[in-house]
Amino acid sequence: MSALPPLVEPAAELTKEEVARYSRHLIIPDVGVNGQKRLKNAKVLVIGAGGLGSPALLYLAAAGVGTLGIVDFDVVDESNLQRQVIHGQSDVGKLKAASAQESIAEINPLVKVHLHTDRLDSSNALEIFEQYDLIVDGTDNFATRYLVNDAAVLLGKPYVWGSIFRFEGQVSVFWEDAPNGKGLNYRDLYPEPPPPGMVPSCAEGGVLGVLCASIGSIMVTEAIKLITGIGETLLGRLISYDALEMKYREVKIRKDPETPKITELIDYEAFCGVVSDEAAQAASGSTITPAELKAKFDSGENFALIDVREPHEYEIVNIKGATLIPKDRILSGEALAELPQDKPIVLHCKSGARSAEALAALHAAGFKDATHLGGGVLAWAKQIDPSLPTY
Repeated sequence: MSALPPLVEPAAELTKEEVARYSRHLIIPDVGVNGQKRLKNAKVLVIGAGGLGSPALLYLAAAGVGTLGIVDFDVVDESNLQRQVIHGQSDVGKLKAASAQESIAEINPLVKVHLHTDRLDSSNALEIFEQYDLIVDGTDNFATRYLVNDAAVLLGKPYVWGSIFRFEGQVSVFWEDAPNGKGLNYRDLYPEPPPPGMVPSCAEGGVLGVLCASIGSIMVTEAIKLITGIGETLLGRLISYDALEMKYREVKIRKDPETPKITELIDYEAFCGVVSDEAAQAASGSTITPAELKAKFDSGENFALIDVREPHEYEIVNIKGATLIPKDRILSGEALAELPQDKPIVLHCKSGARSAEALAALHAAGFKDATHLGGGVLAWAKQIDPSLPTY
């Protein structure tokens, strides 16, 4: 596949300071002065200032992308620092977007930064995306990925997509209106989201911190190629990286004729289902608060507290008195015989989503009085026992 035409027209000139700063780019024939002028003129929106957004923003700024937009409504947490290298210890509690802006100013004060600190949704995505030439999507949830894709399709914008989980990462480029006539969008690769709870998030399954740098740097490389019109982009190709095997694999992506035409933005939370309908129904009226669970302990009530997380999570932190039975053993029916029939059951996980799925399975199996802890062990640690570590 031949190189795509440059996405951005070159700026009028480079200043003396810019020539000195970007000299190592300027002496690469394929980039040169003209390519650097295109980078200077480019406006790139990065979705998420987290694991992938951190290296992406730092290297886009260092490369001389003239305008960077940052979409992130979250604040810096200590658990972020293992991989989100754009933030530091003194940034804990700050808005991630604001923290990232400060780091970018240290890397390259010539870059203009625009912050978008509202949650990205169907009401604001098009308005935000319109302001930029290129989108870099480093989000970690399916609802936002489909939103980014559909908004980019409707506006004819290209975007670079990346994802990470444990030791593996993926990167590709999507551009429905690509000028070479070989346009694709994310739905050609993943027509529908996986069932709720099928694919753990990084918060549930973990991620090797340095993997973010590997995948984020590929994403920035693709962004630079698109902006300047050099090289062969990942449009039509998916790169998969396995850090444990130190192997890269390439998969060809083709336009799926069955992919429905995108005509509007939808309710992506409903489309992806954060939890299944069964779990939501089970949790309705069968969710207790940390304070209510503490009251059960304090009154000496005879009940069974079941932790449905994984063994390695239980080792990190657990609620005293809880019995570990991982969710999958409950969903498969294997563990039902281990559950008490003579006393109430309370389930909990990390934040409440997995225990809701397990709760639906228990209700279906006849444990009608079973409940689960809203907010999971994180809520327990925050509201009841701050001495417990969180993750």
